[in-house]
Amino acid sequence: MTAELSNPENHVVVPFGHHVAVATGTRQVHIGGQVSWDENGTLVAPGDLAGQVAQVYRNIIKSLDSVGATFADVVRITWYVAKWKPEMFEAYNAGVAQAATEFDITTPPASLIGVEILFESGILVEAEVTAVLP
Repeated sequence: MTAELSNPENHVVVPFGHHVAVATGTRQVHIGGQVSWDENGTLVAPGDLAGQVAQVYRNIIKSLDSVGATFADVVRITWYVAKWKPEMFEAYNAGVAQAATEFDITTPPASLIGVEILFESGILVEAEVTAVLP
């Protein structure tokens, strides 16, 4: 584990992440463009935000694994969600919960940014991940 996750004292605690990640290591891993495609480039879970979030996590895990990293090495995630509205949070959280049943994921600092549209029509969510390796 190269990332120590924490929340400052006297700061709001959010149930879905941490505010601070302190990374120890020398190799940075930057993963971008993680969308809900399968290994053939086919969109997984069209129209289903929860399903797409879960698939993005599957793709993040594959990307981390390809460089010898795990979710314990992740120090930041940035999420982009097309046409974001606060009422979509439940579906987003359901996708995170599904991923948590499949993988040992951590809750590093994260931002969720609403955008008008992503790479192509039908893609509802995209993630960028930063990890640090020893």
